[in-house]
Amino acid sequence: AGMEGLRVGSVLLTSCDGGLGLGLLKGLMEQPNPPQHIFATCLDPQGKVGRPLVWDTGTNLSPRPPVPFADVTDPNSIKAAVEKVREKVGSTGLNLLINNAGTTRRSTLATETAENMTLVYTTNTIGPLQTSQAFLPLLKEAAEVEGQREMSCSRAAIVNISSILGSIEVAEAWEETQDVCYRCSKAALNMLTKCLALEYGGSGILCVSVDPGCVTPPLGRGTGPVTVEESMQGVLQLLAKLSATNNGTFWNWRGQNLPW
Repeated sequence: AGMEGLRVGSVLLTSCDGGLGLGLLKGLMEQPNPPQHIFATCLDPQGKVGRPLVWDTGTNLSPRPPVPFADVTDPNSIKAAVEKVREKVGSTGLNLLINNAGTTRRSTLATETAENMTLVYTTNTIGPLQTSQAFLPLLKEAAEVEGQREMSCSRAAIVNISSILGSIEVAEAWEETQDVCYRCSKAALNMLTKCLALEYGGSGILCVSVDPGCVTPPLGRGTGPVTVEESMQGVLQLLAKLSATNNGTFWNWRGQNLPW
């Protein structure tokens, strides 16, 4: 891929109201060959959870007034979003789904609760599952259109934004942040990535987990050592390079393969 960047026809990106989501949205728009369609979901201006909006930037990349799109934890609203995307992309399908929605509740093992665990798992693990299931037909269509090409993010792919905190082997930064609910939800998301890769790989859809660095949620106070700009650039460079041999694997924003 090199300097030409990530070439992809259509992208749907969840959770663009700030942080990495917004960074990736800007980064996609600034690619040398930007996507024809970028569907970006985010919370409404009043910040009400569960009422995200979707932008279709179209060919001119100037966002139009948003179309309602509801939250990744609500199957009916995801279905409505699928129909809106289908209206725009037609039979070319959706090339790239980036499951970026994520939440946490600051917790230690001593303070962890069933409520925290349920809330965080619902958004971080069930959300990407439901979104991936719903967009599968459009991803399959995209993979078929490009049927002769090798697996790649340009053809058809699901990218789950995960975290090194979900790595059981590494178990990073325990002293800095226990965040049990977050760690468990991301470990489960990584297993979901593997399940998606095993099931959807046969249809030509590449599925990976990506740790964007200490962006969301930041480790400890303030933000981590990685800026949103660095993370976004690194993630987009990585996505441009991934191929069939990388299906069902875990990466960081530096382009390094991570242990589960």
